[in-house]
Amino acid sequence: MPWNPELYDQYKDVRYKPFYDLAALIRPENDIKSIDLGCGTGEQTSILTEKLTGSTFLGIDSSAEMLEKSKKYENGNLHFKLQSIENAAESGQKWNLVFSNAALQWVDDHETLFPKIIGSLSPEGQLAIQMPVQNENVLNQILMQLADEEPYSSYLNHFNRSSPVLSMDEYAQILFDNGIQEIEIYQKVYPIIADDCETLYTFISGTALLPYLERLKKEQKDRFIAEFKSRIAHRFTRYPAIYAFKRILMYGRKK
Repeated sequence: MPWNPELYDQYKDVRYKPFYDLAALIRPENDIKSIDLGCGTGEQTSILTEKLTGSTFLGIDSSAEMLEKSKKYENGNLHFKLQSIENAAESGQKWNLVFSNAALQWVDDHETLFPKIIGSLSPEGQLAIQMPVQNENVLNQILMQLADEEPYSSYLNHFNRSSPVLSMDEYAQILFDNGIQEIEIYQKVYPIIADDCETLYTFISGTALLPYLERLKKEQKDRFIAEFKSRIAHRFTRYPAIYAFKRILMYGRKK
């Protein structure tokens, strides 16, 4: 799936607030071996290397477009690699910190994925993960409902992506069953204040909308976007509008 780093960064301030909240959960330790799953442009990974003095970081991402921006952050303690999260979780490498900010929602089957990620932690290793709770967020709900309706369902060859993100209870059980202690899991709203419908559309167009648009032909895409914007406008009728964007954050340490 082709990512657009410039479009993604239009909401950089909004996307960085949960990153800093997640980073604050990490217990500062020196000289640890760390991996950032889904590092994007690498800027956040670079910030983490400053927080954890002397630590080495590998940032991995499956988007060559995003990683192209990471080159300026590379140094002796920070490197980047084009690799999928699934392959990294199955690589057999061990880490003192596994970090992932707003990336694991793109990987399916968390019941299988999370035990593999936890299995890559060294004893006493830390786990810090943040993901948007897409199925509970209004714009995602509008998008999925639209994709299920005709003619859009046929345009998309009946593709529709329900988020794999689980409940807090389910993650707590997975972490506990796989030897994680000091568990912290919570959901938080990160409000987006929009002056118009176009602002709300632009926010989701750089992420969840991408796999839909790449499956549509030009005329289909124009019709789909127009209808999506119309439904956003129908849902958000007063401006400035608040979009209560929900995210789940979790932390724990391996026994």
